[in-house]
Amino acid sequence: MSKPMPALRSLLFAPGNHVRRVEKALSLDADAVILDLEDAVATAEKTVTRTAVASALERPRRGQLFVRVNALDTEFCYGDLVAVVRAGLDGVILPKVESAAGIAAIDWLLAQLERDRELSPGGIDLVPIIETARGMQQIDAILGAGTRVRRVAFGAGDFTLDVNMTWSRSEAELAHARAIVVTASRAAGIEAPLDTVWVDLTDAEGLEASANTALGYGFQGKMCIHPDQIAVVNRVFTPSDAEIAFAERVCAAFAQAEAEGSAAIQLDGRFIDYPIVYRARRVLQRMAAIRAPGESR
Repeated sequence: MSKPMPALRSLLFAPGNHVRRVEKALSLDADAVILDLEDAVATAEKTVTRTAVASALERPRRGQLFVRVNALDTEFCYGDLVAVVRAGLDGVILPKVESAAGIAAIDWLLAQLERDRELSPGGIDLVPIIETARGMQQIDAILGAGTRVRRVAFGAGDFTLDVNMTWSRSEAELAHARAIVVTASRAAGIEAPLDTVWVDLTDAEGLEASANTALGYGFQGKMCIHPDQIAVVNRVFTPSDAEIAFAERVCAAFAQAEAEGSAAIQLDGRFIDYPIVYRARRVLQRMAAIRAPGESR
Protein backbone atom coordinates (compact mmCIF):
# COMPACT_ATOMS: atom_id res chain seq x y z
CA MET A 1 0.00 0.00 0.00
CA SER A 2 1.45 3.40 -1.00
CA LYS A 3 2.22 5.99 1.61
CA PRO A 4 -0.61 8.58 1.88
CA MET A 5 0.19 12.09 0.75
CA PRO A 6 0.05 14.64 3.59
CA ALA A 7 -3.34 16.29 3.87
CA LEU A 8 -3.95 19.84 2.76
CA ARG A 9 -6.67 21.12 5.09
CA SER A 10 -5.25 24.59 5.74
CA LEU A 11 -2.95 26.64 3.51
CA LEU A 12 -1.78 29.90 5.06
CA PHE A 13 -0.73 32.84 2.89
CA ALA A 14 2.26 34.87 4.07
CA PRO A 15 3.53 37.98 2.24
CA GLY A 16 6.91 37.13 0.79
CA ASN A 17 8.30 40.55 1.65
CA HIS A 18 7.53 40.36 5.39
CA VAL A 19 10.32 38.30 6.96
CA ARG A 20 8.78 38.07 10.43
CA ARG A 21 5.39 36.99 9.12
CA VAL A 22 7.06 34.35 6.97
CA GLU A 23 9.06 33.05 9.95
CA LYS A 24 5.93 32.88 12.09
CA ALA A 25 3.91 31.18 9.36
CA LEU A 26 6.50 28.42 8.98
CA SER A 27 6.20 27.62 12.70
CA LEU A 28 2.40 27.24 12.75
CA ASP A 29 0.09 24.24 12.36
CA ALA A 30 -1.04 24.98 8.83
CA ASP A 31 -0.69 21.98 6.56
CA ALA A 32 1.01 24.29 4.07
CA VAL A 33 2.33 27.83 3.88
CA ILE A 34 2.01 29.84 0.68
CA LEU A 35 4.69 32.52 0.32
CA ASP A 36 3.05 35.20 -1.78
CA LEU A 37 4.65 37.09 -4.64
CA GLU A 38 1.33 38.20 -6.12
CA ASP A 39 -1.42 40.22 -4.42
CA ALA A 40 0.36 40.73 -1.09
CA VAL A 41 3.41 42.34 -2.68
CA ALA A 42 3.42 45.82 -4.21
CA THR A 43 4.48 46.02 -7.84
CA ALA A 44 7.62 47.99 -6.97
CA GLU A 45 8.74 45.26 -4.56
CA LYS A 46 7.95 42.14 -6.58
CA THR A 47 11.39 41.65 -8.11
CA VAL A 48 13.40 42.20 -4.93
CA THR A 49 11.02 39.99 -2.91
CA ARG A 50 12.04 36.95 -4.96
CA THR A 51 15.36 36.78 -3.11
CA ALA A 52 13.65 36.76 0.29
CA VAL A 53 11.24 34.04 -0.80
CA ALA A 54 14.04 31.90 -2.25
CA SER A 55 15.93 32.23 1.03
CA ALA A 56 12.85 31.18 3.01
CA LEU A 57 12.74 27.89 1.10
CA GLU A 58 15.83 26.80 3.03
CA ARG A 59 14.22 27.24 6.44
CA PRO A 60 12.66 24.46 8.53
CA ARG A 61 8.89 24.28 8.37
CA ARG A 62 6.11 22.17 9.89
CA GLY A 63 4.17 21.52 6.71
CA GLN A 64 4.54 21.91 2.98
CA LEU A 65 5.80 25.11 1.40
CA PHE A 66 4.36 26.67 -1.75
CA VAL A 67 4.95 29.94 -3.55
CA ARG A 68 2.22 31.89 -5.31
CA VAL A 69 3.85 33.48 -8.33
CA ASN A 70 2.36 36.19 -10.47
CA ALA A 71 -0.04 35.30 -13.28
CA LEU A 72 1.21 33.95 -16.59
CA ASP A 73 0.25 37.08 -18.52
CA THR A 74 2.29 39.40 -16.28
CA GLU A 75 5.89 40.51 -16.71
CA PHE A 76 6.80 38.83 -13.41
CA CYS A 77 5.76 35.20 -13.84
CA TYR A 78 8.85 33.90 -15.63
CA GLY A 79 11.27 35.62 -13.28
CA ASP A 80 9.33 34.40 -10.27
CA LEU A 81 9.64 30.79 -11.38
CA VAL A 82 13.32 31.07 -12.24
CA ALA A 83 13.97 32.50 -8.78
CA VAL A 84 11.97 30.04 -6.65
CA VAL A 85 12.18 26.67 -8.39
CA ARG A 86 14.85 25.05 -6.27
CA ALA A 87 15.30 22.52 -3.48
CA GLY A 88 12.85 23.23 -0.67
CA LEU A 89 9.93 24.16 -2.88
CA ASP A 90 6.94 21.81 -2.64
CA GLY A 91 4.74 23.53 -5.16
CA VAL A 92 3.76 26.56 -7.21
CA ILE A 93 0.40 28.29 -6.87
CA LEU A 94 -0.47 29.83 -10.24
CA PRO A 95 -3.21 32.49 -10.16
CA LYS A 96 -5.78 33.42 -12.78
CA VAL A 97 -5.34 30.36 -14.98
CA GLU A 98 -7.64 30.61 -17.98
CA SER A 99 -6.47 28.11 -20.60
CA ALA A 100 -5.02 24.67 -21.18
CA ALA A 101 -2.20 26.25 -23.18
CA GLY A 102 -1.29 28.46 -20.24
CA ILE A 103 -1.07 25.66 -17.70
CA ALA A 104 0.85 23.49 -20.19
CA ALA A 105 3.39 26.28 -20.73
CA ILE A 106 4.07 26.59 -17.01
CA ASP A 107 4.27 22.83 -16.63
CA TRP A 108 6.88 22.75 -19.44
CA LEU A 109 8.91 25.52 -17.83
CA LEU A 110 8.87 23.75 -14.46
CA ALA A 111 10.13 20.59 -16.13
CA GLN A 112 13.06 22.44 -17.70
CA LEU A 113 13.99 24.14 -14.43
CA GLU A 114 13.79 20.83 -12.56
CA ARG A 115 16.10 19.21 -15.10
CA ASP A 116 18.60 22.07 -15.15
CA ARG A 117 18.73 22.18 -11.35
CA GLU A 118 18.85 18.42 -10.87
CA LEU A 119 15.52 18.25 -9.04
CA SER A 120 13.20 15.24 -9.16
CA PRO A 121 11.21 15.33 -12.43
CA GLY A 122 7.64 16.36 -11.70
CA GLY A 123 8.40 16.75 -8.01
CA ILE A 124 7.11 20.30 -7.77
CA ASP A 125 3.34 20.53 -7.53
CA LEU A 126 1.45 22.95 -9.74
CA VAL A 127 -1.81 24.28 -8.33
CA PRO A 128 -3.83 26.52 -10.65
CA ILE A 129 -6.31 28.94 -9.13
CA ILE A 130 -9.57 29.21 -11.02
CA GLU A 131 -10.77 32.75 -10.33
CA THR A 132 -12.18 34.24 -13.52
CA ALA A 133 -15.20 33.54 -15.69
CA ARG A 134 -12.96 32.36 -18.53
CA GLY A 135 -11.03 30.08 -16.23
CA MET A 136 -14.26 28.58 -14.94
CA GLN A 137 -15.51 28.08 -18.49
CA GLN A 138 -12.24 26.39 -19.51
CA ILE A 139 -11.70 24.31 -16.36
CA ASP A 140 -12.27 20.95 -18.05
CA ALA A 141 -9.65 21.74 -20.68
CA ILE A 142 -7.25 23.10 -18.05
CA LEU A 143 -7.49 19.95 -15.94
CA GLY A 144 -7.38 17.73 -19.02
CA ALA A 145 -4.18 19.25 -20.41
CA GLY A 146 -2.00 16.33 -19.31
CA THR A 147 0.09 18.31 -16.86
CA ARG A 148 1.39 17.60 -13.34
CA VAL A 149 -1.66 19.30 -11.78
CA ARG A 150 -3.00 17.16 -8.93
CA ARG A 151 -5.39 19.66 -7.38
CA VAL A 152 -6.93 23.02 -8.23
CA ALA A 153 -7.95 25.98 -6.04
CA PHE A 154 -10.97 28.27 -6.23
CA GLY A 155 -10.49 32.01 -5.69
CA ALA A 156 -13.75 33.78 -4.90
CA GLY A 157 -12.33 37.29 -4.50
CA ASP A 158 -11.16 37.72 -8.06
CA PHE A 159 -13.98 35.56 -9.42
CA THR A 160 -16.73 37.70 -7.91
CA LEU A 161 -14.90 40.83 -9.05
CA ASP A 162 -14.58 39.48 -12.59
CA VAL A 163 -18.26 38.62 -12.94
CA ASN A 164 -19.48 41.68 -10.99
CA MET A 165 -20.99 39.47 -8.29
CA THR A 166 -21.53 40.51 -4.67
CA TRP A 167 -19.59 38.22 -2.31
CA SER A 168 -22.02 37.90 0.60
CA ARG A 169 -21.53 36.45 4.06
CA SER A 170 -23.70 33.44 3.22
CA GLU A 171 -21.72 32.76 0.01
CA ALA A 172 -24.86 31.38 -1.61
CA GLU A 173 -23.80 33.02 -4.87
CA LEU A 174 -20.65 30.83 -4.92
CA ALA A 175 -22.59 27.56 -5.00
CA HIS A 176 -22.52 27.10 -8.76
CA ALA A 177 -18.81 27.90 -9.09
CA ARG A 178 -17.87 25.62 -6.20
CA ALA A 179 -19.88 22.77 -7.69
CA ILE A 180 -18.17 23.23 -11.06
CA VAL A 181 -14.68 23.15 -9.51
CA VAL A 182 -15.40 20.02 -7.46
CA THR A 183 -17.11 18.19 -10.33
CA ALA A 184 -14.38 19.06 -12.83
CA SER A 185 -11.71 17.87 -10.40
CA ARG A 186 -13.46 14.54 -9.96
CA ALA A 187 -14.00 14.14 -13.70
CA ALA A 188 -10.29 14.79 -14.30
CA GLY A 189 -9.33 12.13 -11.75
CA ILE A 190 -7.37 14.51 -9.53
CA GLU A 191 -7.61 15.28 -5.82
CA ALA A 192 -10.45 17.27 -4.29
CA PRO A 193 -9.90 21.02 -4.72
CA LEU A 194 -8.93 23.77 -2.28
CA ASP A 195 -11.47 26.41 -1.29
CA THR A 196 -11.20 30.16 -1.33
CA VAL A 197 -10.07 32.34 1.56
CA TRP A 198 -12.42 33.96 4.10
CA VAL A 199 -11.63 37.68 4.20
CA ASP A 200 -13.48 38.91 7.31
CA LEU A 201 -10.92 38.38 10.07
CA THR A 202 -13.41 39.42 12.76
CA ASP A 203 -16.00 36.80 11.83
CA ALA A 204 -14.88 33.39 13.09
CA GLU A 205 -18.43 32.01 12.86
CA GLY A 206 -18.61 33.03 9.23
CA LEU A 207 -15.27 31.33 8.58
CA GLU A 208 -16.50 28.10 10.14
CA ALA A 209 -19.73 28.23 8.15
CA SER A 210 -17.78 28.84 4.93
CA ALA A 211 -15.44 25.94 5.68
CA ASN A 212 -18.36 23.63 6.44
CA THR A 213 -20.04 24.63 3.20
CA ALA A 214 -16.87 23.92 1.25
CA LEU A 215 -16.50 20.56 3.00
CA GLY A 216 -20.07 19.70 2.08
CA TYR A 217 -19.37 20.48 -1.57
CA GLY A 218 -16.37 18.16 -1.57
CA PHE A 219 -13.37 20.45 -1.09
CA GLN A 220 -10.41 18.98 0.81
CA GLY A 221 -9.23 22.18 2.48
CA LYS A 222 -9.30 25.95 2.55
CA MET A 223 -6.80 28.72 2.03
CA CYS A 224 -6.26 31.07 4.99
CA ILE A 225 -5.05 34.66 5.32
CA HIS A 226 -4.48 34.86 9.09
CA PRO A 227 -2.94 32.46 11.65
CA ASP A 228 -6.14 32.56 13.75
CA GLN A 229 -8.02 30.85 10.92
CA ILE A 230 -5.87 27.71 10.93
CA ALA A 231 -7.39 25.95 13.95
CA VAL A 232 -10.95 26.45 12.73
CA VAL A 233 -10.18 25.23 9.22
CA ASN A 234 -8.18 22.22 10.43
CA ARG A 235 -11.01 21.21 12.75
CA VAL A 236 -13.69 21.45 10.08
CA PHE A 237 -11.70 19.43 7.55
CA THR A 238 -10.74 16.71 10.05
CA PRO A 239 -13.22 13.82 10.55
CA SER A 240 -14.61 13.72 14.07
CA ASP A 241 -13.90 10.87 16.48
CA ALA A 242 -17.48 9.66 15.98
CA GLU A 243 -17.10 9.66 12.19
CA ILE A 244 -13.84 7.72 12.44
CA ALA A 245 -15.27 5.16 14.86
CA PHE A 246 -18.32 4.58 12.68
CA ALA A 247 -16.18 4.27 9.54
CA GLU A 248 -14.00 1.66 11.23
CA ARG A 249 -17.05 -0.32 12.33
CA VAL A 250 -18.59 -0.14 8.86
CA CYS A 251 -15.43 -1.40 7.19
CA ALA A 252 -14.95 -4.21 9.69
CA ALA A 253 -18.58 -5.36 9.57
CA PHE A 254 -18.71 -5.24 5.79
CA ALA A 255 -15.47 -7.16 5.42
CA GLN A 256 -16.95 -9.94 7.55
CA ALA A 257 -20.19 -9.87 5.56
CA GLU A 258 -18.31 -10.09 2.26
CA ALA A 259 -16.36 -13.07 3.56
CA GLU A 260 -19.70 -14.73 4.23
CA GLY A 261 -21.01 -13.90 0.75
CA SER A 262 -23.15 -10.86 1.55
CA ALA A 263 -22.90 -7.36 0.08
CA ALA A 264 -25.61 -5.64 2.13
CA ILE A 265 -25.91 -5.52 5.91
CA GLN A 266 -27.48 -3.50 8.71
CA LEU A 267 -25.43 -1.69 11.33
CA ASP A 268 -27.06 0.30 14.13
CA GLY A 269 -30.30 0.20 12.19
CA ARG A 270 -28.70 1.61 9.05
CA PHE A 271 -28.54 -0.12 5.71
CA ILE A 272 -24.92 -0.58 4.62
CA ASP A 273 -23.94 -1.34 1.03
CA TYR A 274 -20.98 -0.52 -1.18
CA PRO A 275 -21.51 3.28 -1.47
CA ILE A 276 -21.61 3.56 2.33
CA VAL A 277 -18.50 1.41 2.61
CA TYR A 278 -16.64 3.47 0.02
CA ARG A 279 -17.48 6.64 1.95
CA ALA A 280 -16.27 5.03 5.18
CA ARG A 281 -13.00 4.02 3.51
CA ARG A 282 -12.60 7.58 2.30
CA VAL A 283 -12.90 8.84 5.87
CA LEU A 284 -10.18 6.45 7.01
CA GLN A 285 -7.96 7.36 4.07
CA ARG A 286 -8.45 11.01 4.94
CA MET A 287 -7.32 10.40 8.51
CA ALA A 288 -4.29 8.47 7.28
CA ALA A 289 -3.34 11.49 5.17
CA ILE A 290 -3.84 13.87 8.11
CA ARG A 291 -1.69 11.70 10.34
CA ALA A 292 1.02 11.32 7.70
CA PRO A 293 3.99 13.45 8.73
CA GLY A 294 4.95 16.24 6.35
CA GLU A 295 8.39 16.28 4.86
CA SER A 296 10.08 19.06 6.78
CA ARG A 297 13.27 20.51 5.34
